[in-house]
Amino acid sequence: MAFVNLEVSGGVGTIRLDRPPMNALDVSVQDRLRELAAEAGARDDVRAVILYGGEKVFAAGADIKEMREMDHAAMVVRSRALQESFTAVARIPKPVVAAVTGYALGGGCELALCADYRIAGENAKLGQPEILLGLIPGAGGTQRLARLIGPSRAKDLIFTGRQVRADEALRIGLVDRVVPAAEVYEQAHAWAAKLAQGPALALRAAKESVDTGLETDLESGLAVERTWFAGLFATEDRERGMRSFVEDGPGKAKFL
Repeated sequence: MAFVNLEVSGGVGTIRLDRPPMNALDVSVQDRLRELAAEAGARDDVRAVILYGGEKVFAAGADIKEMREMDHAAMVVRSRALQESFTAVARIPKPVVAAVTGYALGGGCELALCADYRIAGENAKLGQPEILLGLIPGAGGTQRLARLIGPSRAKDLIFTGRQVRADEALRIGLVDRVVPAAEVYEQAHAWAAKLAQGPALALRAAKESVDTGLETDLESGLAVERTWFAGLFATEDRERGMRSFVEDGPGKAKFL
């Protein structure tokens, strides 16, 4: 049984976690996430991606029973594969939105951090409770969380292991929008569907420029931006967008 699936419709690919009751992220789920991230990135009919765990829960974290059986040697090997699975999601070269309902804890929170944008339901609870197990986040939480909300706020969540409700998550920048729980997927799909109509290569360039710039110095980031900016002048989408602007006014270009 596949606990993670990719469903595609209208240019939007939904990577759906489906491992009841809590979408625990065991080894098989982690490996499947990596496979589907690569598939979503490569498919021409996928132009934007939604990460979704269903109406009740996004993902409540790792499978603790499975992890408990691993010793140090086993985790030395597995930890790299774990990070690579989440990094594969973060590096999907297309817009990615996390549709967060219910719990997004531990690995679930770390998976949401891999998205470009996060829409949470009013019932959402997010956090990094690994410290309560005598651990730290191991799927990118110490790095992506600090980059998103700043080191002090990230340390507060990581040091205490506390959960934050949707309103606090919005206030500290952990999520970008809060909507009624029943509307989370609908709102995420609307965000993705709009971007699926946009210029695919320019969106890829924008994502890579921002992400690369966050990982390097300003001078290097500007070089990446400059290279992409100039390169887009060789694309059909750039010609279509500028022609539409001149002839019809701003915001009317069709890129499909």
